[in-house]
Amino acid sequence: MDILVPVDDSDPAKAAMEFACTNHPNANVVALHVVSPPEMIGLHAQGAGDAVGTMVDRGEEAAEELLAEFRELAADHDVDIETEVIVGEVDKSILEFARDSGVDQIVIGSHGRTGWSRITLGSVAESVVRRSPVPVTVVHPPESA
Repeated sequence: MDILVPVDDSDPAKAAMEFACTNHPNANVVALHVVSPPEMIGLHAQGAGDAVGTMVDRGEEAAEELLAEFRELAADHDVDIETEVIVGEVDKSILEFARDSGVDQIVIGSHGRTGWSRITLGSVAESVVRRSPVPVTVVHPPESA
């Protein structure tokens, strides 16, 4: 079984990775981080292509550090994971990666937004659930005491 776990630096993403490693210890797990600087569009429109390239480079460097943390988290569960970094819109990139790589399932963290903030900010998890070509498990992190 191949499982895709989209990751960022949030507690829900860590909970999703722990869920995947704990519940599917023999699966091939891929941690995917999408670099999507919101400023890219505005800077590109203003002709600041070099600044966009610098932002993407910084985002990719930060992603490698983040993915190292997820490799350690998986290793704590005796699971080796693959890691991938791509640049693009987060939800669309996750769905495209899932289709192109032929994963069997997506395990994604939920930020637990409700009401107005969910509507105005959108939800990557919700978009992935609605449009995924494969089953999706949404993991809520444990509540803080």
